[in-house]
Amino acid sequence: MNSYDQSVYDLWQRFIEANPEYADREFTAWYFCDTEDCANKLAELVKQGIKRGTTSLNYWYETAGEKLPEAGQLNVITDWNGKAQCITRTKKITILPFREVGEDLAFIEGEGDKSLDYWRKAHISFFTRELEKLNIQFNEDIVVVFEEFELVYQ
Repeated sequence: MNSYDQSVYDLWQRFIEANPEYADREFTAWYFCDTEDCANKLAELVKQGIKRGTTSLNYWYETAGEKLPEAGQLNVITDWNGKAQCITRTKKITILPFREVGEDLAFIEGEGDKSLDYWRKAHISFFTRELEKLNIQFNEDIVVVFEEFELVYQ
């Protein structure tokens, strides 16, 4: 079992009390980004209903032996410090090369001006930083996992 901040368990308990049909479900808890400012800002965008998607590298799932997100999965979104902010439900997973991400997905991600240009710049920068730690060079053929979600509780 994962060890999360107590606020995660408290939020989950309130969610279950309000939605007993989910009592037997499991959840994951996580935050966005690789900096405190970004993680907290994106959690706020989720709470406002603006951010409804996120992109990660398929490589991370493959090398960590971690399961890909699935439709119906419940997620407690936290701030950088692990404090629970809200709960989302995964709606759809799209696996595709980075270069094939279009305006529609960039808009769903809800960051910056919601344009594909902004999305590309932000994600190239983020993925390049993350991959450099592994001595891997970013390229636009790298496969990404786009997760669409909906806010279900805060």
